[in-house]
Amino acid sequence: MSDREVDRTGAAGAAETTRGDRAQYGVCAALAGLGVLLLVDAARIPHVTSSNDPLGPRPVPMVLGVLLIVTAVVYTIDVWRGGVGEAEGGEDVEPGSRADWKTVLLLIVVFGASAMLINPLGWVITGSLLFWGCAFALGNRHHIRGLAIGIALALITFYGFAIGLGVSLPAGILKGIL
Repeated sequence: MSDREVDRTGAAGAAETTRGDRAQYGVCAALAGLGVLLLVDAARIPHVTSSNDPLGPRPVPMVLGVLLIVTAVVYTIDVWRGGVGEAEGGEDVEPGSRADWKTVLLLIVVFGASAMLINPLGWVITGSLLFWGCAFALGNRHHIRGLAIGIALALITFYGFAIGLGVSLPAGILKGIL
């Protein structure tokens, strides 16, 4: 038994368990409702096929809707049988500790600068600086390695979007080179 179950005695414990079950049943109902909503919306999608896509856009939302409903049913059965989630283990964070506003402000500056510089400098340069700046704000002090990883990630995402998805990210001042 967990500590919470041992501490609960009498009518107060029974009332607390009932309230928990109601909340869990509410989550089950929300999952089922979302699944039904997905199925209804998917049924309204017109059946369009092409030689490249013989199934059309309907199957994915329909499968997701069915999976949500199945999950809701399985979860409802589990709650009905008395299943409860594990107590939260917590994190390695002091509950009374203050926010690190320096880190938060550095991250805001890095994201804001990236948003302003992406068109003139392009994704590769801006993405590299974004990664390096975030790593620096979060405590990384290996500047060269952080910048090298940032460049690698920016190049991988640039070509991944261009080749894999057919979406061109801004090249900026590197236009013609990339």
